[in-house]
Amino acid sequence: MAIVWDLDIDRPDFPKLTSNLSADLVVVGLGGSGLTALLHGAQKGLKVIGIDANRIAAGAAGQNGGLLLAGIADFHHDARNTFGRERATRLYAHTLTELDQIQATTPSAVSRIGALRIGADEQDLVDCWAHRDALLADGFPVSDYEGEQGNGILIPTDGTFHPAKRAVLLAQLAIEAGAKIYTHSPALKISQGLVTTDQGTVSAPHILVTVDGNLGNVVPEVASRVQPTRLQMVSTVPEVSLKLKYGVYSRHGWDYWQQLPDGRIAIGGGRDIALEQEATDVAEPTQIIRDYLAAKLRSLGIAAEIEHHWAAIVGYTKSGLPIVEQVHPGVWAIGAYSGTGNVVGALLGRSVVDFCLTGSNKVVEDFTD
Repeated sequence: MAIVWDLDIDRPDFPKLTSNLSADLVVVGLGGSGLTALLHGAQKGLKVIGIDANRIAAGAAGQNGGLLLAGIADFHHDARNTFGRERATRLYAHTLTELDQIQATTPSAVSRIGALRIGADEQDLVDCWAHRDALLADGFPVSDYEGEQGNGILIPTDGTFHPAKRAVLLAQLAIEAGAKIYTHSPALKISQGLVTTDQGTVSAPHILVTVDGNLGNVVPEVASRVQPTRLQMVSTVPEVSLKLKYGVYSRHGWDYWQQLPDGRIAIGGGRDIALEQEATDVAEPTQIIRDYLAAKLRSLGIAAEIEHHWAAIVGYTKSGLPIVEQVHPGVWAIGAYSGTGNVVGALLGRSVVDFCLTGSNKVVEDFTD
């Protein structure tokens, strides 16, 4: 299944785990959150090992819409209503700090010029204003936008990135910092102090399972709280007739798109037209979503031919907050980001490493119900 993010990036090969090793920290699942944790642990002086069942960022971490957005799954005004103003404000501030870290760590993979939330209709636009007002009330930057890309709000702290390129850069930095990476090595059993694969083991006092959509398969203790969900995207051949400056999310976040530097348009969404069908762990694209996204492209004035169509699995929770939990002493489950893994996943991967080192962490506490 070809995807646009693989067109201009070579993902490095790593060996399969075939021996019994020991470490201070082992990370299971090497998407954005796992690679961030791996790098952070190595930079903190820990002996760290990362393993993945496939290649690095093989799932949604390397195949998503490439938007970097502050906040959690709920827009800030909704988060205030659900979690209270003080907690919602802390959560938003944590993600802003992580956005700074993401940009500083992999600047060549990031474009942080802002992103748009565009109102798809009058009701959606009214909600954009409520979103804006809540951000302003809590001291976060936002401005009205009315321009070629529609009407809505511009959040200047947000941006876009190249998911696969960032993953490769994180892996390279982690290796340079002393981490070891093993791929095509699925964890068959995870118990206190030990991860077992089919041809080797890693013993470590700290184990981080950083898996998003399939977290419940790897950590059965949280399976009842994770809904695997398919997200689909298409991308076009280079579009030369228009230039879309900003990444966009619209229809309350159901749809999202950006134009890549080479002119291609990458667009995802439409899950709400087939919610039951998309509540699955099968990463196979469907015709109904392809047709929806093709129509969406036309509604945006984009005539370029669709070149790629792909799907990836993420995890959702009922609360919208991710799972960040020590399920056994020293064994952490981190995932089910409800569509916000690009920033929240990296934030929690880093923060749990700090928790392992110090026994406490404010970010982990704020994200824990």
